[in-house]
Amino acid sequence: MGVLYNLFFFIITILAISKSAFAITRHYQFDIKMQNVTRLCHTKSIVSVNGQFPGPRIVAREGDRLLIKVINHVPNNISIHWHGIRQLRTGWADGPAYVTQCPIQTGQSYVYNYTITGQRGTLFWHAHISWLRATLYGPIIILPKRGVPYPFPKPYKQVPIIFGEWWNTDPEAVITQAMQTGGGPNVSDAYTINGLPGPLYNCSSKDTFKLKVKAGKTYLLRLINAALNDELFFSIANHTLKVVDVDAIYVKPFETNTILIAPGQTTNLLLTTKSQFPNAKFLMLARPYVTGQGTFDNSTVAGILEYETPLPMKKLQLLKPILPALNDTSFATKFSNKLRSLANSQFPANVPQKVDKHFFFTVGLGTSPCNSNKTCQGPNGTMFAASINNVSFVLPNNSALLQAHFSGQSKGVYSPYFPSSPIIPFNYTGNPPNNTMVGNGTKLVVLPFNTSVEVVLQDTSILGAESHPLHLHGFNFFVVGQGFGNFNPNKDPAKFNLIDPVERNTVGVPSGGWIHTSWGLKMAWLVLDGKLPNQKLLPPPADLPKC
Repeated sequence: MGVLYNLFFFIITILAISKSAFAITRHYQFDIKMQNVTRLCHTKSIVSVNGQFPGPRIVAREGDRLLIKVINHVPNNISIHWHGIRQLRTGWADGPAYVTQCPIQTGQSYVYNYTITGQRGTLFWHAHISWLRATLYGPIIILPKRGVPYPFPKPYKQVPIIFGEWWNTDPEAVITQAMQTGGGPNVSDAYTINGLPGPLYNCSSKDTFKLKVKAGKTYLLRLINAALNDELFFSIANHTLKVVDVDAIYVKPFETNTILIAPGQTTNLLLTTKSQFPNAKFLMLARPYVTGQGTFDNSTVAGILEYETPLPMKKLQLLKPILPALNDTSFATKFSNKLRSLANSQFPANVPQKVDKHFFFTVGLGTSPCNSNKTCQGPNGTMFAASINNVSFVLPNNSALLQAHFSGQSKGVYSPYFPSSPIIPFNYTGNPPNNTMVGNGTKLVVLPFNTSVEVVLQDTSILGAESHPLHLHGFNFFVVGQGFGNFNPNKDPAKFNLIDPVERNTVGVPSGGWIHTSWGLKMAWLVLDGKLPNQKLLPPPADLPKC
């Protein structure tokens, strides 16, 4: 009996140790404070996390729980969004100000508490209030569970590469001016790689990201586009890149010389270096893909790929890649079409085959009237206004949407009647309607738990067609189809890919075209609780910020 007891105790102990080895709780502290930073020979004080720009990386494994304490030491209100993390019953941790939480005020703190479930790859975090994400951002690196291999050869080394922007002025002043005048915001002064503009900008040769590699090795490059609005082309001279993961979802690997990455997207690449020292250095370049008629930062950020060698680096030839043209929609389309989920037994693509709710959303720019006694810089003295189905979203002033819903005090905070299709249909990509004015409102879509949703996102040419990156908070979706012109519900569904469509959390709606997404919706938009305890939203944390 004693032997059996000891054996039983030993098995239980081993199981407990094994379980703890696979999933742990990781603690981080983010101190939001001002920090002097110099770029392009301009020194200014920026809002930072722990004095770093970009901010610190978060490293965890699939299944780990994260407790991240954010302490606000600056005059600005703060909230942090964990971009791409599935918030299953933990909507309080998602982070958009006045949506899932009130912002963290000066001198206050909040602990974001969530578990990484069914994800491995690269995501990122950023501020989610005003334009503070211009300087508040950093990588989230999610490793597979211990003992679980990658579905590709294990890389020799892993390197986060995060694209951002630099303004010589205060980005908060830039967006404040744009909101007041109704014009397009001023563009950035430079793009950055890991916070560095690189040698193609004035006064920046010393502020250059350098990737030092060994010959004959494979590196996993974890690319993140943290730029505010711009899609970017990226290439490394004389090197082939293999795409293996997007938005923390494995994809069928394919090789390319150039990738396209929209704001909010992540892409993991395998870079296999040359077998012998190549007697050269190689530029890594990124510049925008442009579809609209507005102003944009027409510049190029550069880093340098260097092979380890005892030879003096200054004597080596510096090679430059050839990037697509700024408006190369053909390349953008072909690249997007190559993305396919693995869709195997270990990593299935669970595309909903039965759709419960259908939505047709038009996306684009319209106008709003200029306030009295003001001069506005939009078309014909109006103000630019982005909208979906002609509704320009307005955040509540003194409440958060999720808090209002949970407490049963939503009346007067939001309306649950967001239109499922345009109220007045028109030729979306043809001649624009005479009336370009949009409505304003705080309107939501309310869905039962476990609803399978189909959404067509249709670009409009009201004030010029352009690509529109859109992000779904707290959940993923499948991109089952896309095309140009107006979506045709009678013909286009026959071409949908329901077998291995790419799964994403952020997608770019094609300029002058449409994209079709599908997902089984669990916790997104305003989703009602299910009947079981594990289908209900957890109560708000005790330290949830108050408005």
